[in-house]
Amino acid sequence: MAAEGVGSLGAEQNHLSISVNDHGAWATAMNNLGIVPMGINGQQLLPDSLCIQAFDPGLGLITPINPMMAGISLVPPPPIPPDMPVIKEIIHCKSCTLFPQNPNLPPPSTRERPPGCKTVFVGGLPENSSEEIIREVFDQCGEIIAIRKSKKNFCHIRYSEEFMVDKALYLSGYRMRIGSSTDKKDSGRIHVDFAQARDDLYEWECKQRLLAREERHRRKIHEDRLRPPSPPPIMHFSEHEAAQLAERLKDDHKFSEATSVLFTWIDRGEVNRRTANHFYSMIQSANSHVRRLMSEKAQHEEEMELAKETFKNALLAILTQFEQITGVFTVATRQKAWDHFSKAQRKNIDIWRKQCEELRNAHSEEIMGIRREEEMEMSDDDSDEGPCKKMCMEENGLCDQTQVSLREENISLRWQLDAYRNEVELLRKEQSKANRLDDEHILSQTPTHPTPTNSHSPEAQIQLLQQSMHNMQQQLLNLQEQLRSKEAELEQARDEQRYLEGEVLTLRDKLLNNNLEPVEGTNGEVHEKGVNGCIPSVYHTRERRSEVIMRGAVTSEKEALLLGVISTFLHVHPFGANIEYLWSYIQRLDSKVSAVELERLMVRLPSMFRQELSGVGATLEKRWKFCGFDRLGSA
Repeated sequence: MAAEGVGSLGAEQNHLSISVNDHGAWATAMNNLGIVPMGINGQQLLPDSLCIQAFDPGLGLITPINPMMAGISLVPPPPIPPDMPVIKEIIHCKSCTLFPQNPNLPPPSTRERPPGCKTVFVGGLPENSSEEIIREVFDQCGEIIAIRKSKKNFCHIRYSEEFMVDKALYLSGYRMRIGSSTDKKDSGRIHVDFAQARDDLYEWECKQRLLAREERHRRKIHEDRLRPPSPPPIMHFSEHEAAQLAERLKDDHKFSEATSVLFTWIDRGEVNRRTANHFYSMIQSANSHVRRLMSEKAQHEEEMELAKETFKNALLAILTQFEQITGVFTVATRQKAWDHFSKAQRKNIDIWRKQCEELRNAHSEEIMGIRREEEMEMSDDDSDEGPCKKMCMEENGLCDQTQVSLREENISLRWQLDAYRNEVELLRKEQSKANRLDDEHILSQTPTHPTPTNSHSPEAQIQLLQQSMHNMQQQLLNLQEQLRSKEAELEQARDEQRYLEGEVLTLRDKLLNNNLEPVEGTNGEVHEKGVNGCIPSVYHTRERRSEVIMRGAVTSEKEALLLGVISTFLHVHPFGANIEYLWSYIQRLDSKVSAVELERLMVRLPSMFRQELSGVGATLEKRWKFCGFDRLGSA
């Protein structure tokens, strides 16, 4: 058995191929194994700063390099190839000896580590092993709290800390031999694994609960630090407190706090007959601050207007400077100066000119946007005062007209119903007379009572008459509905006719413009076209155009309303307005009006509305202006 053990030991140690004379490799290997690197003569191969701190040379246990181990602060070792096996050596104890397993064999398997594990399972112990021998071997891994040994060659060892379990797992796979005996009962291959103990789990849960409590406490402190302070408690009402509150209400700096106290008192129900005068005076003093607040608001609005004005003036100054720079570039690109520049200089000047023009256009668009906003504000103010009121009056007038028409229709229906009722009464009277004559004739012939059919015949006739009257009323209602639908179709047809007339007018204007250009050429051409018979047609179209212009009057009440609103709107905007802006304003008053209809109406009235082009470059747009008063001034 001894020879077998020696043979196995020699086989396990044959894989070491490191030369003893190579001090660097030998020192690195010994330092990686946790042993102080010592030479053959006893000198230290590495400095103390690179070795394990406070290493005990008498400790024969080879511990693994694990970051969970307490007290280990090693310099990171050089990279070890993954195929290189972990080197283990013989461990000598007082009562036993531990021999490592073959490094070519796979490492011993372990189960999943339980949370807070401090207990290890040790199996494969020799039969003659005692608790003292087990403590002697495993006490080198750390402080042992308890050892529970079983009769079946295994035990459980509980340590004081968790990292000691990792040291104990390093001994898994070693063969233990008690003394120098070769008996089977004195040797065994030990297996170390994690053990699940209730004490470890309980301590781990207690620790987790402690950490959770600390986290909650830390979070609560953080929330308390971020939470705004609670408002101070409000005292109860008394005459002394009311007098102090009245003084605080007069102070501008303490006004907000005083109003909150006053609100709380009133909300609590402190107002009664005895304290009503106090509260009235405090409410009155609170109301006196309204004028101050309005003056502050007006002051801030003035500051905002001044800021807007300064900003606008600054933009205008910047735009003028851009125009000057653009003028410089324009002069530089003329022929008499452009020829003297080199090709690179021309390229740079061209690039600078384009950049300057882009910036100038951007600034001009920004200024135009500011002007549009100002015009919108002015139009909103004017619409709040003038046209809105007029349109409201007009809408009220239209509503009154519809109400009057509905009343007249209701009265006519009542008259018809009364006429039907009179007819029914007359028919009843005639029927009653006829029945009386029949009854007298029957009584004269036979003194018997009338039959039930004769007595019920007038009621049946009345029911028939009522049914016929109901049918006539239904027919009358159907005719009224048909009349309304026809009127709606007629109005739609009129709108389409107006639209088509406007399109025809625009097409005629285009044709006139196209025909007038060739005619107004030279005298020879005019003479030739006069010979061919074209000049009379041109004069005829001119006469038609003058007739159309003279005929461009208002044709309906709706157009008259639109004409008044457009004239007022454009009169308020002296710089004019484009058709989209005008249509967006009138759209709020009448959603059925289209931009094409507005433009057609203004084209028909050139004596009142004039279209002009405004802006420069990308900001070029068509604007309509009101010119009705110009004709009056010239007249």
